[in-house]
Amino acid sequence: MPNFKYKGINSDGKVVTGLVEASSSVDAESVLSEKGISILYFKEKTSSSVDLSLFFSKVKNKDLVVFARQFSILISASVTLVESLKILANQTTSPKFRQVVSELASEVDGGARLSDSLESRDEIFSKFFVNVVRSGETSGKLDEVLNYLADELEKDYDMTSKIKGAMIYPAFVFTGLVAVGIIMMVFVVPKLTEMMRQTGGELPGSTRALIAISDFLVGSWYFLLIFALGAVYFFRKFYKTEKGKNIIDRISLKLPIFGNLLNKIYLVRFARSLNTLLVGGVTITSGLKIVAEVIDNAVYKELIDNTRKEVENGNSISDVFSEAAFIPHMVPQMIKVGEKTGRLDTVLSRIVDFYSREISNIVANLMTLMEPIIMVIMGIGVGVMVAAIVLPMYQMSANM
Repeated sequence: MPNFKYKGINSDGKVVTGLVEASSSVDAESVLSEKGISILYFKEKTSSSVDLSLFFSKVKNKDLVVFARQFSILISASVTLVESLKILANQTTSPKFRQVVSELASEVDGGARLSDSLESRDEIFSKFFVNVVRSGETSGKLDEVLNYLADELEKDYDMTSKIKGAMIYPAFVFTGLVAVGIIMMVFVVPKLTEMMRQTGGELPGSTRALIAISDFLVGSWYFLLIFALGAVYFFRKFYKTEKGKNIIDRISLKLPIFGNLLNKIYLVRFARSLNTLLVGGVTITSGLKIVAEVIDNAVYKELIDNTRKEVENGNSISDVFSEAAFIPHMVPQMIKVGEKTGRLDTVLSRIVDFYSREISNIVANLMTLMEPIIMVIMGIGVGVMVAAIVLPMYQMSANM
């Protein structure tokens, strides 16, 4: 008996999905109707056809940025919501995201709200994205809200891409150094040290240490591999716990150089997200609740949750932020001005602009600083290798 995949709205007004088994599509629709489900999307599920492109495809942040931008342009051009989604489904390059957008078009065409359909796919669309769209639907300014959302998503994506791009060069060089070092220790050093051992002379301490490391890598490399994989596994498992995430996130904000960079990144994301929600018509308390889930840092999440509770009790955001040691003093002062003048969204936008430039400067300085640091590390590595291998060989030739 065939299965039919469906999506509909139940008697409580919630969007539900699932499979129903029936002899025909008519019987399947009757079963769903008896359950009080209004069908939005309905299709027979065939087990024989498996689309591997959907299995391996992944929805990237760039896909969401492009989707939001193109969606805002189409809505601004007075293209209907359903037609816009159908156009976007045809233009999307990601197979998985194409299917998602097609399903959105079918559901909206069937009478569902766009925000409800987005919310049912929380693995792709964040609560921040959903609530901004919902605010646009409620206010009747979906085109304006989508345009603003696209701007903010693009800025966040550009900032993240710039930071990742800056880290590629040092990561590549560091990986190359490690790879060359392992090759030297495993293939080159054993041959040289065997010759030095045959002389029977007294070897320097640096040479003996180098030989010990080489012997360990050659004879017990699998222990090192198991230890590395185990360390990564337990670190990820520990980080997924509430206590572990809290500890690691606090340490990350106190790291030299990188702690300051991470702090500014989270601050920009907080200000940008809250600003976008406020412009979209979301209340401050609701906005803070959503932003707390957007910021992927336990320290900031705790601060924002405490801020929301204080705001609900009649206090201000600036009062809570001024007590946080990791928040720059300028931020609560600017927020206080925004709260007094009723222009908090404008002030948050100014905070985003200022600290975005700060992040760009830090990244640029890191790139400038990384080159001499890498050269020094390479020089030390080469010096150690020369002292441990060439010096004993020179002594051997001098004694002959």
